[in-house]
Amino acid sequence: MPFMPLTVISALLHGYIGWRLVPNLGAPWSWALIAVLVLSALLMPMGLLARRIRNRSLSDALTWAGLIFMGLFSSLLVLTLGRDVVLLGASLVMESTDNLVLWTAQAVPVVAGIVTLWGFVNARRRAAIVTVDVPIRGLPAALQGFTIAQISDIHVGPTIKGPYLQAIVDAVNGIDADMVAVTGDLVDGSVAELGAHVAPLADLRSRHGTFFVTGNHEYYSGAHAWIRELRRLGLTVLMNEHAVLEHGAASLVVAGVADYSAHHFDPTHRSDPQTAMAGAPAHALVRLLLAHQPRSAEAAERAGFQLQLSGHTHGGQFFPWNLFVPLQQPFTAGLHKLKDLWVYTSRGTGYWGPPKRFGAPSEITRLRLVPAGS
Repeated sequence: MPFMPLTVISALLHGYIGWRLVPNLGAPWSWALIAVLVLSALLMPMGLLARRIRNRSLSDALTWAGLIFMGLFSSLLVLTLGRDVVLLGASLVMESTDNLVLWTAQAVPVVAGIVTLWGFVNARRRAAIVTVDVPIRGLPAALQGFTIAQISDIHVGPTIKGPYLQAIVDAVNGIDADMVAVTGDLVDGSVAELGAHVAPLADLRSRHGTFFVTGNHEYYSGAHAWIRELRRLGLTVLMNEHAVLEHGAASLVVAGVADYSAHHFDPTHRSDPQTAMAGAPAHALVRLLLAHQPRSAEAAERAGFQLQLSGHTHGGQFFPWNLFVPLQQPFTAGLHKLKDLWVYTSRGTGYWGPPKRFGAPSEITRLRLVPAGS
């Protein structure tokens, strides 16, 4: 969207917040809020369009400022709308709402600021390692305790660079996993822009290697070039295909599909779990699918997979977006069962857009296969 329409929409929404809060704040707080709203209204659209600026330092600075203010604006808008609902309800049952009007006007910017700061710290810290046991019926003894390190939705781009990714790689290597799964949305930008920042992935270590599937953001960023680059770094990119891992006396099929929406960008990349399973050996009793979006699950279950690893949702990242995820995806976060298929949906290892996570912490997932009933 061009700069001017974005600026007008931004100004109108910020004007609503100011209209509802500023008259109820005394000086100097009213002036402080006005200054914040004016800066936010200007910097948000500039931050979204900053990648068009050739000067990289200026572009990055505007992006950082715009996205931080976007996170603050989101909380201000939601809290202001919530306040108006509360005041409307209170006016129906209370003789006077004067005190409520005053203290809620003060509370909204304070709470929004605290949530944004807390969310910033959560987003910028290295993701915590989360351990999940997945019970598999008929799991061969050789695969009991088989460990998968999953990372997803890192979104290397304007505010996430090489050092952030290197910290993730170091943590994954500390897990000493049998395999590493990268379930899409690794990047927000081209290979030319971000190749050096993605290079730490070459350092990932596990017994059977690192497997990657595309997410929707790879297709916004030049999927074909990224597939070539990731293969050059030593990752196995699975495009509706599988690999067979020989682990002791047992075999495991690890398959991967292109993103659920990939066919909109390249018809030859249509996501197809059935094709990904085709030709898998019958003696491989454990069948794992990597699929960026949880909504691949129905097709994965029909294809005979026992476990699907996904991401995409970010667990909602921060309120209220977690409320909208179920409108598009069957699962928001965590381990769920669909008939005979387990689906694990990662909350993501990075973040997208505002550097803000609130109520949906990032994760590096350590998944361990265990016998069902143990």
